[in-house]
Amino acid sequence: MSFAWPEALWLLVALPLLVAGYVAVLRRKKRALVRYANLLMVKEAMGSGVQVRRHVPPALFLLALAILILAVARPEGVVVLPSQKQTIILAMDVSGSMRARDVKPSRLEAMQEAARAFVRELPGRQTRIGVISFAGTASVVQAPTDNREEVLAAIDRFQLQRATAIGSGIIVSLATLFPDHGIDVSQMIYGREARPHPRSFPERRKEAKAEFKPVPPGSHDSAAIILLTDGQRTTGPDPIEAAKMSADRGVRIFTVGIGTKEGDVIGFEGWSFRVRLDEETLKQVAALTRGEYFYAGTATDLKKVYESLGTRIVLEKKRTEVTALFAALAAVLAIAAAALSLAWFSRIL
Repeated sequence: MSFAWPEALWLLVALPLLVAGYVAVLRRKKRALVRYANLLMVKEAMGSGVQVRRHVPPALFLLALAILILAVARPEGVVVLPSQKQTIILAMDVSGSMRARDVKPSRLEAMQEAARAFVRELPGRQTRIGVISFAGTASVVQAPTDNREEVLAAIDRFQLQRATAIGSGIIVSLATLFPDHGIDVSQMIYGREARPHPRSFPERRKEAKAEFKPVPPGSHDSAAIILLTDGQRTTGPDPIEAAKMSADRGVRIFTVGIGTKEGDVIGFEGWSFRVRLDEETLKQVAALTRGEYFYAGTATDLKKVYESLGTRIVLEKKRTEVTALFAALAAVLAIAAAALSLAWFSRIL
């Protein structure tokens, strides 16, 4: 605990002086009773008939005064407060295959339009939305926020890149949802390619799993990942292994297939090739995490994702001023001291 006005704590020095004054008054009263009182009063003055409760009201009042001084110093503390939060991560494919036009006007534009409509229709401000883009690698385009304008702006500024690493998109999404779970993104995504690594990705996933206690798949009902892609992985970690990481953390992945099984022929940097929708992988990812697979990805489909989310009460630690609590406690103690004094001695202190 800290204090905004610590100088006020010097007032606590007065408390021992008050205690000394109270003791002095009791001794003077006792001497007066011995000098002028009859035998019964002398017996009382010697302490045989003194009851402990005569000191209770003054003690309560002194405690109330001490707490009031602490309140004047404006105490600040870390308190645990409940809050309702939901977090949705939009993991969106920006690989070259998304320029295909088997979905009009193109896979990329159809995906962006569905995502924009979904964001606009989300009710309230209790839901935070983050945006992850992935191609050959994955990156956070927009950290989770309740600012819808920032999310829409992030969706609009995509640029197509080479390759498709669906597993990387899932891993970065999980690291964004759980920043304190020790998910080593660089090792899991680049460990095999950027530098030699003696362990395979499944082994590294088990290492990360050992750092926390797994929960049942789909049990984290206040967070979800929406994966929008054509499902054709060309590089990066295995999306099935990445989906198992999500299942271990109870996060459902709702996969949205953009494209057709027949696919389309596209030209990219002097090359021509056919790109097809890999529904099988997307269905496996959704099934492993207790999510759901949607084809083509309309705004209506994406709305079902939000409707499936629950609201979880999350306890958050926040530093806040607790002066009011101290002042209220001091008032209660002072009132209690006065009430007991009136009840026992027919006077206030």
